Amino acid sequence: MKKILIASTLSCLAFSLQAHAAKKVDTRHPNAERAIEIPDVQPEDRIGFVLYTLHERTLKMTVQFYPLAKSESRTTVLEKMEKGKWVKVAKSTISEEPYKTTKSDAQSWTALFRVENWDDTVATQYRVVAIDGKATYEGIIRKNPIDKEEIVVAAFTGNTWRDARMKPDIITNINAQDPDLLFFSGDQLYGHGVHLAHWLHFGRQFGDITRNRPTICIPDDHDVGNGNLWGEGGRDWSGKKVGVPNQGYGDPQYVKMVERAQTSNLPDPYDPTPIERGIGAYYTSLKIGPIDFAIVEDRKFKSSPASLEEYLTGQGIENTFSGACPSVPGQPVSILDYPGAKLMGDRQLAFLDEWATHWKGVQMKTVLSQTLFAKAHTAGKLDLDTNGWPQTPRNRAVETIRKAYALHINGDQHLATVVQYGVDDWRDSSYSFCVPAIYNHYTRYWKPNRKPDGQPVAGSDIEFAGDYFDTFENRLTVYAYANPKEEWLNKWANEFGRYAPGYGLIRFNVKTRKITMECWPRGVDVTDPAIPQYPGWPITIDQQDNYGRKAVAWLPTLKVSGMEDPVVQVIDEATKEILYTLRINGTSFTPKVFSKGTFTVRVGELDTAREQQFKKLPALEQSGAETLRVKF
Repeated sequence: MKKILIASTLSCLAFSLQAHAAKKVDTRHPNAERAIEIPDVQPEDRIGFVLYTLHERTLKMTVQFYPLAKSESRTTVLEKMEKGKWVKVAKSTISEEPYKTTKSDAQSWTALFRVENWDDTVATQYRVVAIDGKATYEGIIRKNPIDKEEIVVAAFTGNTWRDARMKPDIITNINAQDPDLLFFSGDQLYGHGVHLAHWLHFGRQFGDITRNRPTICIPDDHDVGNGNLWGEGGRDWSGKKVGVPNQGYGDPQYVKMVERAQTSNLPDPYDPTPIERGIGAYYTSLKIGPIDFAIVEDRKFKSSPASLEEYLTGQGIENTFSGACPSVPGQPVSILDYPGAKLMGDRQLAFLDEWATHWKGVQMKTVLSQTLFAKAHTAGKLDLDTNGWPQTPRNRAVETIRKAYALHINGDQHLATVVQYGVDDWRDSSYSFCVPAIYNHYTRYWKPNRKPDGQPVAGSDIEFAGDYFDTFENRLTVYAYANPKEEWLNKWANEFGRYAPGYGLIRFNVKTRKITMECWPRGVDVTDPAIPQYPGWPITIDQQDNYGRKAVAWLPTLKVSGMEDPVVQVIDEATKEILYTLRINGTSFTPKVFSKGTFTVRVGELDTAREQQFKKLPALEQSGAETLRVKF
């Protein structure tokens, strides 16, 4: 493997805003952070916006209110339309728990609804009623799109305070593209201690699309008041001085209220056990039609630079930190991969291991998180804020999600990319789509000063597309990126428009098992067939491309009768490891394996009477050399 030495003087944080060529621009324009306040609204407008999900016939909804007067009722009701009449289905009390912060004196003003046995076979009109009927808010709970051939996800990140305008270009385009799910991967706001005002503003910007579609919002660093975030499982690092601000979470009450507002509508957590200082955990899964989405928290358990500094100092290794970048003169970059470092955390990895094996009613799987598992930008040298660090737990995360043949959708990096992860070799793992920021004020780019470390992407006309080591020695293959360019300037992407803002759209074709990733600039008309996406997009892959690991040997080709699209699971009998689980497309499949030996194959609907197991199957040197007929 290529060795990278950590220079002592190279600054990592080369991400500061570049001077504009033509004129100076005041980045603190009147729409900036300090100008966002909670407006006075009339009682009939006190319901701000709604977030909901519908999973396994359980509806969960969060209703965000504007502050109520002391005399106004705290009771709110959820109704649905039945045979032309509104019918009450649930009642809730509006929470007034405080955000604990020195910057504002706010309360949560949220109401939570949970309704089981919801009829998900039809679209249903709903209404939230509050303040003794003075305030109402209506929307649509969509039917479960189990019968759709294509499931569409719209993905966003980075809703900076530098542009507090409404987002009519996005709203218009999203309504035209009509996705089945909205995913906001983090930095929904940059309130930094004044969450409520900014969160209500987020609702004014996006409420017209969240009211009628299931929505996932997962908080990232800026949502909880940090410039960067290494959660450390909730550990308090406030007294640790390392030269990197905002390590760990701040006041736990503030974090809990942010997570209540943004994540209470998600399906129940896989393991709700709080982390340190009582901060919750929300990682879970959500089914939309036959697509299963794992929703994970890739900052909450992650080790911090403070822990790294503690380790290096304890080993007698000279070190300094500049921003999120360590400097360890004369040492290989592997020294940063210290024993015991965490990324996803043990309990979250256990969830992903189990999730990868569950395929009831599922045909494709996807992981949603804050950011990608690599440093897929070349601004600066080392950047511990990326999930390319720590390296060993990064590899463990990548190895886990590829067992489900899962795509990874994420954001945060201010640079749209499509990459394929590698662990032992390039292209041996899942694809990642890091979507562009809604309004991108932070310069990052992919522009390596060398040829690919491995092979270029065959047939690509994209410069710098190919196999590379990132600066943590992780393998990644770059297929597309949206570098900053002046040509992206337009009405909705002014000032910082050249930093390539926009959003991602992902289309899952259930019939063909193809996945198409689209990357749309701000301010374009997506209904105009002449309007291009960012160069390099769209990109279409096959579901099975998400486990690109090369076979060492094969098992007998499965020929299945009496069942369409069965689940196939392959287990290495020597290690007892589940190598992968997949619902195949059709009735024929040749399992690949990665060592010689014997294997167990489970076929059918697992853990039901319609499952068959075949043990001690020997690895074969040639694909298709033998056939195993499986009859149901």
